[in-house]
Amino acid sequence: MNKHSHISLKDLAQKLGVSISTVSRALKDSPEIGVQTRERIKQMAKELNYRPNPFAISLLKNQPRIIGIIVPDLVTHFYSSIINGFSRIARENGYSVVITSSYEQYELEKQCVEDLINIRVEGIIACISQETTDYTHFSRLLEKNVPLVFFDRVCLRDQCSCVVVDNDVSGRLATEHLLKSGSRRIGFIGGANHLEIVKQRKHGYLEALRNNGIPIEKELVECRTLNYEDGRAATRKLLSLSERPDAILAMNDSLAFAAMKEIRNHGLHIPQDVALVGYTDEMHSNYVEPALTAVTHQTDRMGTEACRLLLNHIQRLLPPKEVVVPTRLVVRGSSVK
Repeated sequence: MNKHSHISLKDLAQKLGVSISTVSRALKDSPEIGVQTRERIKQMAKELNYRPNPFAISLLKNQPRIIGIIVPDLVTHFYSSIINGFSRIARENGYSVVITSSYEQYELEKQCVEDLINIRVEGIIACISQETTDYTHFSRLLEKNVPLVFFDRVCLRDQCSCVVVDNDVSGRLATEHLLKSGSRRIGFIGGANHLEIVKQRKHGYLEALRNNGIPIEKELVECRTLNYEDGRAATRKLLSLSERPDAILAMNDSLAFAAMKEIRNHGLHIPQDVALVGYTDEMHSNYVEPALTAVTHQTDRMGTEACRLLLNHIQRLLPPKEVVVPTRLVVRGSSVK
């Protein structure tokens, strides 16, 4: 037997010439199994590096105690931090977590749902992809009574609990900060308009302009996707206007760093020529020069809140609930002229 292969209870039983149930009880120190037999089984398990498979054990007991998570991107600090918070609460409550990624694709998101159902998860937490406009695959989960919680990019709000941030407020405060810092012609770079977070952050931006008597100009709003290259293209278009913006609000980290790159490529200085505010995390904001003024999320709290909501729904039937996690605007060198 290959020492690197997974050793099962069945493998141990065959090697020792006893039943699987005998091996199982011996490893649990059951008094029903003689001391010598117990020691012999434990010694063999140690030699073969046997490790119990929690998934297999839970399925045998018909108690999966597995919950799944679907994120659009596994490599960003934003999602990994949320996963950390979610996973910690899950472990504390005796659950294993299976993490999947849609890679921002609708079809892959549907496959993630199918994969998680096939391993019999007790519930799912999800952030929808940029491509997702049809929510049938999620509605089917509800029809099967599979608890479902959304975070950040959400849908089916009247049927599912969700964890969101104060998108309208953060967009308004970020724009008001740029106005107070001396900017008057502020561009907005966002993602696809069907996403709630895009609508809400743009609404906050527009509200701040209206409240301060600044004319709203459609040409200053560029909403494409939340991807870096589209962010660069959107910034290029804004900077090519006959009267370019003197500030830009970028609604996620990819767009913020894309804008920073293009501003410099045009020979302009931040914040003297174009002030910049983004949405990102503390770590990345301080890695660039000038340091990026940004709306920051309490990502760990978002993960813990989402997991607690899901566990509550798994344990008992509850009406949908929305948890709003406040953001904060951290002012750094990129926005103050």
